[in-house]
Amino acid sequence: MIRLLASAAFALAITTSAQAMTVAPVHEPDAMITRVAWACGPGMTRINGVCVARTTVRHARRCARWSGGACMRSY
Repeated sequence: MIRLLASAAFALAITTSAQAMTVAPVHEPDAMITRVAWACGPGMTRINGVCVARTTVRHARRCARWSGGACMRSY
């Protein structure tokens, strides 16, 4: 009898806490589309209105000396 009461109390405690959870947000139909870097695509980002690969941005940051728009020496 004690086991029955203990298991009933445990089940009641679990079910009441589950009902106290918040409801998941309802998404609008327009919010189902996720914008990726302002329509540049995956792996790309927009810099000064032009879509550029993120690897290009990383390489440009690592360049030590520029000559005529090209990297002459990297780290």
